[in-house]
Amino acid sequence: MIVVGGGATGVGVAIDGASRGYDVLLLERSDFGKGTSSRSTKLVHGGVRYLEQGNISLVMEALKERGTLRSNAPHLVHDLGFIVPNYDWWETPFYGFGLKVYNLLAGKYGFGASSGYRRFRPRAFAAG
Repeated sequence: MIVVGGGATGVGVAIDGASRGYDVLLLERSDFGKGTSSRSTKLVHGGVRYLEQGNISLVMEALKERGTLRSNAPHLVHDLGFIVPNYDWWETPFYGFGLKVYNLLAGKYGFGASSGYRRFRPRAFAAG
């Protein structure tokens, strides 16, 4: 297998091919990984960010892609928790409702429900 481009996607394809037993040649015209953080590296997010924009078709496309990646490369795709800060009273129910809608849309892919609408308070740490 010949992979052209040593960015995040190309390296991922090369690793996946090698892990499946293929002989892999990775070609890059510049430096491996050059610019990938700012240009192409993405979380396999499933389209949550498109939900706020009301772009349901893009959410569904991202969910389908996430499902395909989880099916084809479960060793590379893992759930990752994250914290969304809330600064106003209405943000907690806003995000909670959005995640419920997302769970409904994602249901057929079997990702499991989003969880954890907990309140975190910053802790004061004493120096030394």
